[in-house]
Amino acid sequence: MSDDLKKKMVNALTWSMVDRFGQQIIQLIIGLIFARLLTPSEFGLLGLIMVYVALSYVLVESGFSQALIRKQDANETDYNTVFYFNIIVSILLYLILFFTVPFIAKYFNQPQLIPIGRTLFLAIIFNAFCLVPLTKLTKVLDLKTIAKVNITSIIISGSLGLFLALLHLGVWALVAQQVLFNFCRVISFQYFVKWKPSLIFSFKVIQGFWKFSLNLLGTSILNVLFDNLYVLLLGLYYPIKQVGYYTQGKKLSDTFNFTFQSVLTGSTYPLFAQIQNDNERFRRIYREIAKKTSIITFPIMIVLIVAAKSFISVLLTVKFLPSVPYFQLLCLASLFTPLYALNISALNSKGKSKITFRIEVMKKALILLSIIICFKFGFIVMLWGYTLACFIAFIISSFYLKQVLTHFIRHQFLDFIEPVFIGIFISIFVFGLSFVIHNNQLLLLSQIVISGILYILIIKLLFKELYKTTYDFIMAKIGLISKMSLK
Repeated sequence: MSDDLKKKMVNALTWSMVDRFGQQIIQLIIGLIFARLLTPSEFGLLGLIMVYVALSYVLVESGFSQALIRKQDANETDYNTVFYFNIIVSILLYLILFFTVPFIAKYFNQPQLIPIGRTLFLAIIFNAFCLVPLTKLTKVLDLKTIAKVNITSIIISGSLGLFLALLHLGVWALVAQQVLFNFCRVISFQYFVKWKPSLIFSFKVIQGFWKFSLNLLGTSILNVLFDNLYVLLLGLYYPIKQVGYYTQGKKLSDTFNFTFQSVLTGSTYPLFAQIQNDNERFRRIYREIAKKTSIITFPIMIVLIVAAKSFISVLLTVKFLPSVPYFQLLCLASLFTPLYALNISALNSKGKSKITFRIEVMKKALILLSIIICFKFGFIVMLWGYTLACFIAFIISSFYLKQVLTHFIRHQFLDFIEPVFIGIFISIFVFGLSFVIHNNQLLLLSQIVISGILYILIIKLLFKELYKTTYDFIMAKIGLISKMSLK
């Protein structure tokens, strides 16, 4: 790997991690306060309506952002055309949802969803204004600016949401947070990017991008629908508070899983796109990222599964203890998700969006089959079926990666097997503490400290180069912060 590209990769991954972990940590803190102020039913109401918002985000973006990133000679005509396309689609979707939300409310027998939805759907339009500025920054790997925008927006919107929650406005505090977050991003991107659209639009641009983007759009639609399928099933067949328990468990799982996944897809796709024609170099960089990803993600997710009860009882309070099995199974199901996301990113950057769409179709077919088979046995058994479907989908993506990159399955296996055993080893100690310590707060603190110490010692012993690189990086950042504070 050339020094320049390696520097770009490290910088991109660093700021992508700052962005995602910063967002998730702040959102986690805000969410913990919300959990003490609101009821599971109020979280359930937001969870039901957010399904339609998430699907709209995907339809507005339509896969054109990745097409712009992949096109190495993208010009102003391309950017402006995509910008106006995003705005037009977002307005059309808002109008459609505005008039159809009464039917959604009737379907779930929740009439309060009508005013909630009509307000929340404004976020779709605000989000559309952010897509091209976000793409321009991603294309040049300026993830530092993206981190500033996202973290600033989440702090402002979260603060307002908590203020409204303290005024006992219930679910409206959550609605206001979502809408203001997207509005703040519009203002922030305008300040940082300083890109102004021109009156340019070309249907040829849409036609040129469509072949590549159509498969990405199909993949994204499937992801959103199936990611929220269990919310819809709970909302239809179970009390609304069960939706709240599930969405809170899922949110905690996503705090870690979605962060890792977003870091990988957000930073590796533009990086892979730059070296898409050099297979040997591509494969070498891919393995380096896969190994470092595995040593972070597997131990964390495995320990979280074991420490779930103390984790949720302390963070969300005991009223959310029914979320524990949901959280554990979702963490288990997402164990291979970061590597799966890396595989998809690698295949897309090679122009194989048709293959990634095929993989997603197979994954969703497996999930649907698991629901059909497991439905009569209850929701928990359905989540076990979901977990198995996710594991099989990862294996399928690995076989396709082998074909495209000539990256052998045994090498892919070797990249993550050691971190899996490290996670299991640490989790044995974490689990043992639950038999000795019975106070949840003290138990969670002990589990965090013990697992952290064991993890650092293992990394220092088995991954000396990674330990040294990470240590030097952290000390350099601490030194930089100290110098800035002295000034």
